[in-house]
Amino acid sequence: MTHMTTRRRTADGLVIRYAEADEGGDETVLLLNPWPESLFAWDTIWSRLAQTARLVAIDLPGFGQSERRADLLSPRAMGMFLLRLIDEWELGHPHVVGPDVGTGAVLFAASEDLDRFASAVVGSGGASFPLEVTGTLKQIIEAPDVSGFRALDGREIVAGALGGIERHTLPEAVREDYLASYAGDRFVESMAYVRSYPSDLPLLAERLGDIRTPVQIIAGRHDALVPPSNAEFLHARLAHSKLDILETGHYAWEDGADDYLELTRSWIEAHSTARSRP
Repeated sequence: MTHMTTRRRTADGLVIRYAEADEGGDETVLLLNPWPESLFAWDTIWSRLAQTARLVAIDLPGFGQSERRADLLSPRAMGMFLLRLIDEWELGHPHVVGPDVGTGAVLFAASEDLDRFASAVVGSGGASFPLEVTGTLKQIIEAPDVSGFRALDGREIVAGALGGIERHTLPEAVREDYLASYAGDRFVESMAYVRSYPSDLPLLAERLGDIRTPVQIIAGRHDALVPPSNAEFLHARLAHSKLDILETGHYAWEDGADDYLELTRSWIEAHSTARSRP
């Protein structure tokens, strides 16, 4: 079994935490952390997906345990960061898996560099405009400022959010990593990313029709934060997309891990660089 072992490496001048598995063949898959989790969200499928491809999982800047830079905390800016990281780390023409906060970043990157990704897997992230988000996420985005959240320790906020994982029991080490990743002011600072949705998502909506990357969209039918209407919004506008709705809540990659793995692996195999390039 291939275990996730974290390392650190710079990208765009920031120290980025990552994990790598390099015994699965010629394809490279870049996996992005969901929020408020870390790269260990992929612990559920890591060893099985590693049989298919080389894996590189990262904590995005300001998330997990990677360094933060305020100017990157928006989907559009994070998309540009992804392109720089891929170049600096010489990842070539990777597949990218970016649910939740990764959704906007991946799609902005795919609209900026039309041939960068072999394929993409997204979903469970705010994408619609006008915004269609609910629960705590809606409160965070619409709050006049973040002062009301600063009185809370990030660990407490994340502990509450993880209650949304309904079927999967987090290993204690993974749960602790999630909590530690957003301790102190780390969670409040990371909120800037989703608070940029009202300004970034209208721009993204205009670009969706230009994207050539094949996109697999996966969403949870019972998502209490990001309704599946966001996934349907993307599916209707992306030229080459497939939509699958799982019988889960928000954390589809953990609560529906087997289905998530099968959809992801099938998408990668169907759009391998060997098939898509002469």
